[in-house]
Amino acid sequence: MTFDVRFSVAADDDLARLFDFLLDRAETVEDLDLAQAAIEAVRSAALNQLAATPYSFRKAGKSPTRRELIIPFGATGYVALYEIASPSSVVVLAVRHQREEDYH
Repeated sequence: MTFDVRFSVAADDDLARLFDFLLDRAETVEDLDLAQAAIEAVRSAALNQLAATPYSFRKAGKSPTRRELIIPFGATGYVALYEIASPSSVVVLAVRHQREEDYH
């Protein structure tokens, strides 16, 4: 079975915030490419991994349907908070960098 994966407005806002953060610190063309690659890595991991196996990632909180996907990128990575909304759909609720304290 394949799950339909979508990003909430808040998760899309998080991706835009993370992208802007990377752009602000970019000093070379390679840094600009890396910023785009980071966001694409998050989207790709969420769409591919959550569509196939959303129950296999760690639980986040008390709800068995709220979970976190760890997305490696470079020396660190990102964390996507998601909810298994139905037997056939997953909603990405928020995205943060692993070095951030918590979801915004």
